[in-house]
Amino acid sequence: MERYFDEELKDLNMDILKIGALTQEAIFKSVEALKNRDKALAQEVVNSDKKIDEIDLVIDEKCIDLIARHQPLASDLRFITTGMKINAELERIADLAVDIAQRAQELVDKPLLKPLVDIPKLSSIAQKMVKDAIDAFVGRNEALAKSVIFSDVEADKLRNCICDELITNYMVKDGSCAPCAVPLLLVTRHLERICDHATNIAEDVIYMIGAKVVKHHPEKLT
Repeated sequence: MERYFDEELKDLNMDILKIGALTQEAIFKSVEALKNRDKALAQEVVNSDKKIDEIDLVIDEKCIDLIARHQPLASDLRFITTGMKINAELERIADLAVDIAQRAQELVDKPLLKPLVDIPKLSSIAQKMVKDAIDAFVGRNEALAKSVIFSDVEADKLRNCICDELITNYMVKDGSCAPCAVPLLLVTRHLERICDHATNIAEDVIYMIGAKVVKHHPEKLT
């Protein structure tokens, strides 16, 4: 029975890796669609969300079933409950990727205000944070999870710079820029929220590893 339970935990782990990979791909494609003004690629992201939603439901059902049948304790229980939380965070991240793709579709026929440099940079930070958070979960790596949390400061600073530039240099100077600037502001906000969700995953991973609560307690990270 114990061996079968271990196999079920491995299966759950693989499902989380799967939804994590699909989510990372959705982030990448959504920003690529924005950069390249690729309406078809943006639609791919929108369409892919259905598959991610299906996996999300499967993972939730597996976690509930594992708890009901095996009544796990200590580290096994923390692993399963953390898996449920991570699954929820990844599903929300995928939804934000869809939001970015939809903003990309809005901008396809509009002139770009300027070459996109900082938004792709913020996207790279977001993608790395998501990847590292998942890797920390799989490898039970507390140091990597902490690095994700610390990276959120850089993401917040870059978000502020992008928003300040769009508002101050474009919208304030010329109100006609708003139809092009507002979707970019929203994309920036969506990417920053992705970073927040990656941070939440990292905090849950730290709890899973050592039952240490760092959410709302940054002093415990040192």
